[in-house]
Amino acid sequence: MTATISLPTAAAHENEAEDRSSSSSLRLSLAPPGSAPALLDGAWWPRSRDLPAELPSLTAVLDPLWGRITRVTVNPTHWPVVPRKVPVAGHVVKVGWFLAEQDPNELLLLSYHVGRWNLLVIPPRTDPVSAAWLMAAASDPLGTSTASRLMEEAARRRVVSEADRAVQAVWDTEGGHTAREPAVRTTGSW
Repeated sequence: MTATISLPTAAAHENEAEDRSSSSSLRLSLAPPGSAPALLDGAWWPRSRDLPAELPSLTAVLDPLWGRITRVTVNPTHWPVVPRKVPVAGHVVKVGWFLAEQDPNELLLLSYHVGRWNLLVIPPRTDPVSAAWLMAAASDPLGTSTASRLMEEAARRRVVSEADRAVQAVWDTEGGHTAREPAVRTTGSW
């Protein structure tokens, strides 16, 4: 499965108060089926930190792929409310949390008989360029990074990108080229 990334338009920037959950596309990226086990099985970019509202759409997509999701665990660091149970598509998903034992940027999903999967949870307000990089990195079947390491790398890349833009802005305001020697004008012969 590939990520659904929609780059913001000028109109989207003008109307930031618009309900972000109105879009029906799930922002999810998964490692290819049958790939070697990695630390992460993909990434999920929820539209909010409202776990009871976000979890049903995630499990609706994953249930047919991975079997019925029966349990989810999170680190409560980034989730303001962690309910004990969330009703999803005709069944209930039990939700647990672990503070020290689970990466704060990861969601663990368990299917009754099939297995377990670890997804990087990309913060809802992440810029689309960083989110796209994170989704690709987390769903890389050869990936060896944890969710928090990927978030740190994304932050580092963002700082480098911002510094590059600042240097480019200075370059552009100073003429965008090196000083040239004045052209020598020749006017006829003496």
